[in-house]
Amino acid sequence: MNGSAQLRVDCSVGIMAYNEEANITYAINAILDDQPKTAAIAEVIVVASGCTDRTTEIVASLARDNPRVRLLVQERRAGKASAINLFISSARSPILLMVNGDNIVRPGTIDALVEPFDDPTVGMVGGRPIPVNDETTFLGYAVHLQWRLHDQVARVTPKLGEIIAFRNIVPFIPSETAVDELSMQAVFSALGLRLVYEPNAVVYTRGPTTYGDFLRQRRRIFAGHLQVAKQQGYTASTMSTTRVGRALLRSEARSLAAPFWVAGAISLELFARLLGYYDVARRRSHHIWSVVATTKTDIAGAAGQRDVIDLREAAPARVQVSDSWG
Repeated sequence: MNGSAQLRVDCSVGIMAYNEEANITYAINAILDDQPKTAAIAEVIVVASGCTDRTTEIVASLARDNPRVRLLVQERRAGKASAINLFISSARSPILLMVNGDNIVRPGTIDALVEPFDDPTVGMVGGRPIPVNDETTFLGYAVHLQWRLHDQVARVTPKLGEIIAFRNIVPFIPSETAVDELSMQAVFSALGLRLVYEPNAVVYTRGPTTYGDFLRQRRRIFAGHLQVAKQQGYTASTMSTTRVGRALLRSEARSLAAPFWVAGAISLELFARLLGYYDVARRRSHHIWSVVATTKTDIAGAAGQRDVIDLREAAPARVQVSDSWG
């Protein structure tokens, strides 16, 4: 793919959407307006799962105007994994890319995600989520801290989330999983293929803005991590307290807020993890998520403001591993 004479590889983009009327147009157009050099965006497949707002209507209108946009409708919510499996079974390209309907992809991200597949040993690539939350508030700081630590840990041992690309060789993922990207990592690692974290592939996201939503999201994710460890024998690198602790020291050592807000953020995370342990012990399923409503507001304008800042940041070379078990 690096040679100028080589053809671009076809790529199918899947957008999983549940009640995303505030963001879905921006999410789709950010992908369609990109002009990657290593990939040809053959299709954008939106799986609208049990939507009760105008998401389906909006996507249907976009599909009428652009033949690359395809709408698949699930009348009833059956969980994100179910929507992903529908996308996988419908996609036609050798490389599949997945992103949520409430995220905005930064220009150049598709190139950054697809380029590593020039190496046949690479099975899956993940990008770098950057929140648009106001970091001058405590919860905004907690959300930014969460993704900063995710970024630093993933640069050492890949943990892929929010936006991923993978070879179209896996027919489905476990339908009961609450953490789809991690389940996908487990599958590709089991196949002996490498995982790549690419920090230059940026997707903008909005984290929760209320304590209830923050705990609800983190509780579900931690319970899902425990489930994948038990059922698929795969442990997320961010489950290591040693890795996260080292990343925390590197990230927040010079922060004026660190003595107070870091302690608060850690307390919130520990409480969410206790709730996650409780859910697993009670065999409570999270594969059909409780909606985190405060993440659903329009993020396009905020993403544009973040772009001005992030383009100044230098990111190191991508991180690859052949095995991230344990």
